[in-house]
Amino acid sequence: MNFYIWHNLFFAMCVILISCPFVYSDEAEISSETEECIMCHNEMNPGLVESWRQSRHSKITPARGLQKAELERRISSSDIPENLQDISVGCYECHSLNTDTHQDAFEHNGYQINVVVSSNDCATCHSVEADQYSDNLMSHAHGNLVDNALYQDLIKSVNHPLTYENQKLVVGERNLLTEFESCLYCHGSKITVEGTITRETDFGELSFPKLIGWPNQGVGRINPDGSLGACTSCHPRHDFSIETARKPYTCSECHKGPDVPAFKVYEVSKHGNIFSSKSNEFNFDHVPWRVGQDFTAPTCATCHVSLLVSGDDNVISERTHRFNNRLAWRLFGVPYAHPHPVSADLSGVKNSAGLPIATELDSKPVAEFVITPDQQQERNEAMQQICKTCHSAGWVENHFKRIENTIHATNEATLTGTLIISEIWEKGFAEGLPQGKNIFDEQVEREWTSLWLFYTNSTRFASAMTGGGDYGVFANGRYQVTEQLYKLQKWLEIQKMISK
Repeated sequence: MNFYIWHNLFFAMCVILISCPFVYSDEAEISSETEECIMCHNEMNPGLVESWRQSRHSKITPARGLQKAELERRISSSDIPENLQDISVGCYECHSLNTDTHQDAFEHNGYQINVVVSSNDCATCHSVEADQYSDNLMSHAHGNLVDNALYQDLIKSVNHPLTYENQKLVVGERNLLTEFESCLYCHGSKITVEGTITRETDFGELSFPKLIGWPNQGVGRINPDGSLGACTSCHPRHDFSIETARKPYTCSECHKGPDVPAFKVYEVSKHGNIFSSKSNEFNFDHVPWRVGQDFTAPTCATCHVSLLVSGDDNVISERTHRFNNRLAWRLFGVPYAHPHPVSADLSGVKNSAGLPIATELDSKPVAEFVITPDQQQERNEAMQQICKTCHSAGWVENHFKRIENTIHATNEATLTGTLIISEIWEKGFAEGLPQGKNIFDEQVEREWTSLWLFYTNSTRFASAMTGGGDYGVFANGRYQVTEQLYKLQKWLEIQKMISK
């Protein structure tokens, strides 16, 4: 073989070696403890291990993450423990943190291990995000639902089994397993430890904590260390991908409707149209996220979470994990849309009627519990700054005028329905607030509930999310809103006739 052939072969091999990530790599060192974890779990949970291997955690040490330019940095803590800085973020590094605070900590093959990795554990490297999330309605989603007497009645009317006895429907007892896979799937369960359980494994008989409320990745999960929230709601284990979190499918897991139809509205909006057609061309992993270059239509993360910059790296919007930082209104989950609550913990909220909601029955916000008009304007401007990267000022201004109009109109519709149901209660045709009874467990009360829980919500989302087409009219929109009012009024008229 002559010199030129050898030369060309040698050059080709060099190119392959340099370009191939499996041969030429500066991947992070793995700790001996994590290596032990992988030895066993690669046999038992190969999908789990491979997911971690594909993650950024496995490839970049915290020290290297901190060396990134500020805009490119995905790590926010500057005081990471020295023993964690120069190794990859592996099994042991996450599951051995703060074991003294974890009720689920247990001895496992010579190590103290936590079953659940909590938001407080993630704060070791992502402290800013964890602090922001702790001040977010989502982090308090469990308590805001379970500790609210009004919503407890709603849960009871939906989840408790019904039997037919003596010509009546009888409400059965609470079924916690049902709640874990229904309301608490999204709102988050409270994970507690009840002793230990022994399991036969490929490596012999082993003992583990017996967890109640597990598995769960709900946004307001109460962790065994007392911290709130599950980062895995949006960044699924064990690759914890920012790409996954930025795609609307992740949010759709809980925001699909009919009580919160955000994803369905997004799908049929113009933004959703573009995403469906062009998302294969988007760069969902780039930090910072460049408007117009990395993506050409917003996703949920664009408007609510992500660090956004222009092509020349001017910051348009800072990253935030306090998802209502750019939201002036709370649109769903309540009878009336109202300014966002001051506090994410709603346990102290109460109106003049003693109900745990931030509005009066006539729709007026209870001022001490909601943000001021100036704060609303500030949040609107933060959101509009994002809108204006693709739309003219006139377009954006008119869009926000429509949202305000829709909020006013849908609140008026709910008020009309509330006046009718109030008369029904006062005349004793159904038992509700005046009688101190569950306001969700009679058919006519369900008609009233559907009015605001489904139909005004859908109408508002269609308006807020730049379109949504039929979701503002016939697909759980204005048609159904008026239909519910006709049903309520007709029901009341019939009862009046019967009672004469």
